[in-house]
Amino acid sequence: MRETNYQSYGRYQHSEKDVINVQNSFMTKVYGWMSGGLAITAATSMFIANSYDTMMMVANMRWILIIAQLGLVFALSGAINRMSSATATILFLAYSALTGATLSSIFYVYDLNAIVSTFFVTAGTFVAMSVYGMTTKKDLSSMGSLLMMALLGLIITSIVNIFIASSTLYWLISGVGVLIFVGLIAYDTQKLKEMSHAILDGESAKKMVILGALSLYLDFINLFLFLLRFFGGSSRD
Repeated sequence: MRETNYQSYGRYQHSEKDVINVQNSFMTKVYGWMSGGLAITAATSMFIANSYDTMMMVANMRWILIIAQLGLVFALSGAINRMSSATATILFLAYSALTGATLSSIFYVYDLNAIVSTFFVTAGTFVAMSVYGMTTKKDLSSMGSLLMMALLGLIITSIVNIFIASSTLYWLISGVGVLIFVGLIAYDTQKLKEMSHAILDGESAKKMVILGALSLYLDFINLFLFLLRFFGGSSRD
């Protein structure tokens, strides 16, 4: 699930060079923490998948882990202003590890080559759309509102399909999911770029970096999972 909220901060005036430097510094930190989260997710997932007993233990705790993940996302999104940047960082890293645990099963479902190739396709798509979000002069705010409504509809439809198990609906959900998260990458990148203009003290800036990293991390993970449904067609028997 994807639920992140940004706070509004007052604007300040600086030269164009100062603005660019602030943007670059902020976004570099966001991408750095996002990459760190993905690395933790991958390492945790592969570690668990290498042990069948551990994999089975995690599988039996799947719903507990999913609930814990949702709790961490809501805690980071809704209560970040009431926690320290150190706490926010720990929660983000914990969420990354939990996600790795829940995703460890994909190594038993899909061929390793399919997983690796899907990761690189996701990474390439992410870079392209993030660059677009950083460089486009078009205001993506309206697109973001539509994407969030579409995401809500996608979640509801996915829940319904758990019960009706329609293969047609499954592939429709997968295709729409790819389009939604491709768009959200550009939208969230532009939103983060705009945030970098705001007045942020050291502690607030650190927390906003973590919140931004979580937002892009969720975009990446969800895009990867939807693409894996297509590129991972040769699943294990």
